[in-house]
Amino acid sequence: MKFFSFWRSLASFRVRIALNLKQVPAEAIHVDIDADAHRADAYRKLNPQMALPALVTDDGTVLVQSLAIIDYLDETFPNPPLLPADPLGRARVRGLALIVACEGHPLLTPRVRRYLNRELDLRDSQQSAWFRHWTVETLAALEGHLAGHKATGTFCHGDAPGLADICLVGHVTAAINQQISLSPWPTVKRIHETAMALPAFAQAHPRVQPDTPEAMRVK
Repeated sequence: MKFFSFWRSLASFRVRIALNLKQVPAEAIHVDIDADAHRADAYRKLNPQMALPALVTDDGTVLVQSLAIIDYLDETFPNPPLLPADPLGRARVRGLALIVACEGHPLLTPRVRRYLNRELDLRDSQQSAWFRHWTVETLAALEGHLAGHKATGTFCHGDAPGLADICLVGHVTAAINQQISLSPWPTVKRIHETAMALPAFAQAHPRVQPDTPEAMRVK
């Protein structure tokens, strides 16, 4: 398989974690968003939306959107499972994941930043306020659903990492990049720290990828 990603892409981060947890090898192909490589003809033909990541299976099928790719990986490589066995558990985990992937993260993407800058001509301080607002709102939503819930365990749902944790750590990474303190959301903070202590999560972090700029790498 070929995995098209970019070091800073939080959606790519999610898929990297899933690949690591399931120990599935994939050839990483780095698409430099900062150089507009995602808009070049070669990648546009692969994914007309020009968004990352994309996964090309061994038979040449192109899969896009991180949650769809993770769902494919979970069905094709079932161990360890990323969703609970029971329908209610699966619905809860998917709901937590979607709070991030469909509500919070889309408002923080480079194409949104580009629109705020080029079309709306917002100052840097206004853009920062935009990103902070939606980041904090999502963190608060996650904390509200996780704190004190009977199904919350070591991780978002029970005591094994899954889809919700994969999404949570990406959003917390966005918060950390904005220097947002996590103290108002202790359950989110605890789960993030627990997950990032696992090699599958730590090795997928944006700041330790082969295409991470030297200035941004973890020292």
